[in-house]
Amino acid sequence: MSSRPANLATKVRPLFSLTLALLIFLAIPLKLAAHQEASTQSVDAAMPATTSQSGGSPQSDRPALQHRDDRYRLCASDVVALTFPLTPEFDQTVNVQPDGFASLAGVGDVHLEGLTTAQSAEAIRTAYAKVLHDPIVTIELKTFNKPYFVVNGQVHQPGRYDLRGYTTATQAIAIAGGFEDSAKHSQVLLFRRVNNDWYEVKNLNLKRIMQGHDVNEDPEIRAGDMLVVPQNLISKVKKFIPSTGVGTYYQLYR
Repeated sequence: MSSRPANLATKVRPLFSLTLALLIFLAIPLKLAAHQEASTQSVDAAMPATTSQSGGSPQSDRPALQHRDDRYRLCASDVVALTFPLTPEFDQTVNVQPDGFASLAGVGDVHLEGLTTAQSAEAIRTAYAKVLHDPIVTIELKTFNKPYFVVNGQVHQPGRYDLRGYTTATQAIAIAGGFEDSAKHSQVLLFRRVNNDWYEVKNLNLKRIMQGHDVNEDPEIRAGDMLVVPQNLISKVKKFIPSTGVGTYYQLYR
């Protein structure tokens, strides 16, 4: 009787070993797959969410910002003097026409609008390379569009003003004669161009700044900026109203 259990144990042991090996064989791929999935999730969590413009919903209500630099770019009606040190017979003064082109002696029209002086010099050198060997040219601005800002709305002297050095929004209002009594000081709008199709609009509480609060939030005015001062609510009340409407105004403003 004692040999029978021993035989049974001898038969079961290989079967148990085979089953254990099979379970280990199946568990290894599952563990690797789980590890890869966890790694992928951790990487996705660490990466910021991005949406491509070709796929997904594009943010059509936000403009693509353009890089701004401080170098002046030629505009229509600018006047530039060209000097050729090695070939002075080509020295000339040209105007940037309304279409952005300038007529150059001996080579025809070259588009200069929107270029810096360094870029314009390179474009002119390229044009004269057809008739001169390694031309050298320098550019000097004679007449150019001065940087400006615009103040409109409820100020004493609305209009366009030259931007001369560092100027804040409150200083721009002062240059335009200051606020009128009908101005809404707390909701002045600053319009700033970010590209050819979009303006950035900021709501400025100049009333608080002029009272000495948050003075560091008084923004610097840049070339092309426009400040619009709206009318306050009380000044919007009509000067003359029918007698039947007096009760309504009394209820609104008492």
